[in-house]
Amino acid sequence: MTDLFDKIAKGGELGRYRAKTEGYFMFPKLEGELAPRMNFNGKEVLNWSLNNYLGLGNHPEIRKADAQATADWGLAYPMGSRMMSGNTKYHEQLENELAEFVQKDAGLVVNFGYQAIASCVDALVDRHDVIVYDQESHACIIDGVRMHQGKRYMFKHNDMESLEKNLKRAEKLAKETGGGILVISEGVFGMRGDQGKLKEIMAFKEQYKFRILVDDAHGFGVLGETGYGTGEEQGVQDDIDVYFATFAKSMAGIGGFIAGNRDIIDFLKYNLRSQVYAKSLPMPFVIGALKRLDMMRGDMSFKNKLWENVNLLQNGLKDRGFEIGTTNSCVTPVYMKGSLEEATHLAFDLRENHRIFCSIVVYPVIPKGMIIFRLIPTASHSEADVVETLDAFEVVAKKLANKEYDLPEMATFVLQDNHI
Repeated sequence: MTDLFDKIAKGGELGRYRAKTEGYFMFPKLEGELAPRMNFNGKEVLNWSLNNYLGLGNHPEIRKADAQATADWGLAYPMGSRMMSGNTKYHEQLENELAEFVQKDAGLVVNFGYQAIASCVDALVDRHDVIVYDQESHACIIDGVRMHQGKRYMFKHNDMESLEKNLKRAEKLAKETGGGILVISEGVFGMRGDQGKLKEIMAFKEQYKFRILVDDAHGFGVLGETGYGTGEEQGVQDDIDVYFATFAKSMAGIGGFIAGNRDIIDFLKYNLRSQVYAKSLPMPFVIGALKRLDMMRGDMSFKNKLWENVNLLQNGLKDRGFEIGTTNSCVTPVYMKGSLEEATHLAFDLRENHRIFCSIVVYPVIPKGMIIFRLIPTASHSEADVVETLDAFEVVAKKLANKEYDLPEMATFVLQDNHI
């Protein structure tokens, strides 16, 4: 037997890198006004690491609404959970407007997306039910699935043959247990940027009699003709039984919502443990969300500018020979090959010499030898920002190919004054 805390010294899978990475690659501090150009490590950088898709985070009208709501209500009101003492007409107004926007009967506002999805999965299934979920589901879905006391099957990412194989297994088991089947997918997968194959998944719905939960965190507000998400984009919104989206991306706020038929929402309202036993979303966030939703619905210029920048960036990367995978969303991954050390030096070069800040993904999140730079274009970026970034990536890619980043220690990497 060992002391429970013996493992803490090892730091965990990511924490073991803390001493060398904290404050720079992990837990970096981006300072200044929320914008494409912010300050990092004492220098201005061109920032591609914020999910502020529509550029609403620092919009003057949004800031004014947030400030006024805080002045009017403070951050404490309402107190208590919504079930007990924290409900208001504004929470209900927001739910109704969100449901109408995404073409569902009813909505339920939640405090945080991560908790809500995990809690939603937990509420929808019991030990007799079977979950079938995509291999590349977000951690919030994985944690919800882990709480399930029944059986779960994982299908290969966006692989319909694998999905049907697991649906057959789930159907057989559900007949034995007397339970049902819940399929879970994402509207847009945040790492690869590819949309979940919702239309193809729905083709199995009648045969296998499952219900489906879709996490559309990266699709809400940016996909579809009117911008309400991946279901609109693929023409299957009516077939989505439980639709979820967060305020933390296109709406640049705090909170989220679940939408569906009224009976489903009424059930979740009384059984979503992360909400039943949590303080109500503070009023400034509710009023702020109403303002953001109003701007999203009323002005397509934000979405249009976003996609202008997305196409400019993604086409530019492809034209210059970069691999961006199968993304068909705003999320823009740039795939490269190299060691962890090379990835570290390359990212350091991008940030210090070229003043380009974007998220880097390496092992153990992805296999050894792979490097992913994840860029998030927004409506606030400019054509000049895109060109500057493309030029910088072209320089560092050549250095990577020439093994110039194959160095043993970060200390040996010499900064150059070749700012782009």
